[in-house]
Amino acid sequence: MKKFYFALDTVLSYKEQVLENLQNEHARIMAEIVQCEKGIERLEGEQRECMDSFEEKKLQGIGINEMQVFDRFLISLRKKIQRERERLAEIRIREEKKREEVIEARKETASITKLKEKKLDQYNKEVQKEEEHFIDEFVSNKRAVERARNTA
Repeated sequence: MKKFYFALDTVLSYKEQVLENLQNEHARIMAEIVQCEKGIERLEGEQRECMDSFEEKKLQGIGINEMQVFDRFLISLRKKIQRERERLAEIRIREEKKREEVIEARKETASITKLKEKKLDQYNKEVQKEEEHFIDEFVSNKRAVERARNTA
């Protein structure tokens, strides 16, 4: 019997490569999300420290110029935090789309893999039938030879 051949092996291989690439892209986006979240946390920490420092300075007595510097810096930090949150929201949208692409690619790969498994199972059953048929013929031929010897 000839070796098992699955006609869609090249398609399956291609789909697996596409899936792997999509998973890598998704992982990069997830790393970008983590990095952005850490950046926001860092900025928020800086903002808290600045506000604490500002409150402390106010209690000690602070000049108007220094108050304006603190105020501008805090406004600047709030804007940076807002931009980073907007960027995070955009990255999360990209992540959602990429995750959907990964899910779709997994479905396609899985369906072709299941088809391959069915074809392989079918092939194995045919091989088994041929082997059984060969054994039956061998046994029948051997019995026929033995009968011919016994009658001769």
